[in-house]
Amino acid sequence: MGPSGLLLALGLHLAVCSRPHRDYCVLGAGPAGLQMAALLQRAGRDYEVFERESVPGSFFTRYPRHRKLISINKRYTGKANSEFNLRHDWNSLLSDDPHLLFRHYSQAYFPDASDMVHYLGDFAKRLGLHVLYNTNITHVTLDKDPQAWNGHYFILTDQNGQAYRCSVLLVATGLSVPKLVDFPGSEHVEGYESVSVDPKDFVGQNVLILGRGNSAFETAENILGVTNFVHMLSRSRVRLSWATHYVGDVRAINNGLLDTYQLKSLDGLLESDLEYLALVKDSKGKFHITLKFFLEENNSSQSVDSIPLPEDDNDNFAMRVAYDRVIRCLGWKFDFSIFNQSLRLSSGTEFSKKYPLIRASYESKGSRGLFILGTASHSVDYRKSAGGFIHGFRYTVRAVHRLLEHRHHGIDWPSTEYPITQLTSSIIRRVNEASGLYQMFSVLADIILLKENATAFEYLEEFPMQMLAQLESLTGRTARHGLFIINMEYGKNFSGPEKDVFYYDRSVAHIEDAWRSNFLHPVIYYYRHLPTEQDMRFRPAQWPLPRPVAIHHIVEDFLTDWTAPVGHILPLRRFLENCLDTDLRSFYAESCFLFTLTRQKLPPFCQQGYLKMQGLSSTKSLWQHGVESRLLQDYTAMEDSSSRLGDHPSAPGSLTQTLDSNKEEL
Repeated sequence: MGPSGLLLALGLHLAVCSRPHRDYCVLGAGPAGLQMAALLQRAGRDYEVFERESVPGSFFTRYPRHRKLISINKRYTGKANSEFNLRHDWNSLLSDDPHLLFRHYSQAYFPDASDMVHYLGDFAKRLGLHVLYNTNITHVTLDKDPQAWNGHYFILTDQNGQAYRCSVLLVATGLSVPKLVDFPGSEHVEGYESVSVDPKDFVGQNVLILGRGNSAFETAENILGVTNFVHMLSRSRVRLSWATHYVGDVRAINNGLLDTYQLKSLDGLLESDLEYLALVKDSKGKFHITLKFFLEENNSSQSVDSIPLPEDDNDNFAMRVAYDRVIRCLGWKFDFSIFNQSLRLSSGTEFSKKYPLIRASYESKGSRGLFILGTASHSVDYRKSAGGFIHGFRYTVRAVHRLLEHRHHGIDWPSTEYPITQLTSSIIRRVNEASGLYQMFSVLADIILLKENATAFEYLEEFPMQMLAQLESLTGRTARHGLFIINMEYGKNFSGPEKDVFYYDRSVAHIEDAWRSNFLHPVIYYYRHLPTEQDMRFRPAQWPLPRPVAIHHIVEDFLTDWTAPVGHILPLRRFLENCLDTDLRSFYAESCFLFTLTRQKLPPFCQQGYLKMQGLSSTKSLWQHGVESRLLQDYTAMEDSSSRLGDHPSAPGSLTQTLDSNKEEL
């Protein structure tokens, strides 16, 4: 190599080395990006967040256009448990700071979007998160390097040409590109992102809205009172969230047009594939709907008034009226433009044009070390759960962080070990309190790993259940002696097209019919061995997991309060006992003492408590309860015997000690 070649190589080397390096780069300072930043900050990791605007949560400075969020802000639940309250707080991010709860930022049930901007700003400031504002990343590519964590670095370039190098790339940019329509005349269509939000601009007009999601209904709701009529056109039927249990479908707060349509007040909804339509503007500036093939069959260059319209052949064609305005409200898609093709984020299919291609672990299928967070990760649970919304993805982001902590820092997935006697109570506590399990139903599940001989168990919270076959490699935990999976599920026939979710006898109250439960309820799966990749791939249709050795449904509850001793706890305990072939009940010390004389195998409670001199310490009320339930003898009633023998050693306050002494003498 000549001198010039050496200089060039040296220059390239210096350019690479001069790039600022971070272990973790987060694109976007929206809710998902800030949530990941907070977790990285608490773990003491080297990271940077890149935000193109001057404030966090910039999306909410503009959207929704009419400013009312559809994420509920339920400030009162009657409960003091903070984890339970997050079930009904759809806006707060996860942190240890009690001041950073959204309930302190708005009193409205459906808050104003400006309150979200204020909240996210405080979240970043109070936690001291590392955010580079006014930094617009315009290009992302790979730099192969065998020394890198994932075999390559991610090179990010901003609007000023400054390059940054990252070991792991966490993309939290959301869905930011409006979905467009492409048919003749679509240049006359106004977009949701730019149309006026002042109702005065629509007075006395005929309006056609393309779309049937929340943005379409939000737009219609804003102008219903001033227009002649509003027609809404989409390729499929309207889906209502209360019927589908999917928070992304049309919410009741926005569906006033459904009332005016069904109550015959001029407004209406129609279904048609937009690709078959065309829009024609007449000499008066009015818009007419026609069919694309009418234009193709005729000379499209002819005068507007001579272009055939559907009503020429069918005089009661539904959209034969002229429209003053046509508005596009078709939602959003992911911005792939900044990513080099080498990252392979899209396959080109219709679905992958909206969402990046990712695994159930939220890692890109095309580039190891690239994770998609937040709304853009919704492909994992699209139309199934809440992963596209704050109250869902705050938990999927935490799951990704736990995966990264194990992969790059050797920190196992957090778990707590309990004696087997606490198995029932641990499950009952989680299904009644846990927010992540509740909101990310059928996506994140709790895992119980049994120890040898089922004497104890490890409890792992909110693991991506579709990655179950890789649990050991992703968490650092072992599943050698069996496991339980705790999932929240809706009934398979509770919602869907043509189904009435308010049908008579929709609720299930009888324990024996628990498997028929329709509403959200806990389901426990038992496996003797960790399912394999093949098991996961060929699981029964509509099943979230492979067929288990045993399965238990805790019957649905109107209050979502699964604490009924007979209706909820007893059937669960018996299911667990049958799986483990043991007795999970708790006993008084006297019962344990009797079992030592009459049984070859003692219940775990007696093994772990009584035989280790840790029986229940007796109190007067506890002793009295034992007498009344006929579990203990009332020695104090034996006055004559007591007077001759003195104070009986099993009197209140000494029951456990005396039985322990008797055991030792034996």
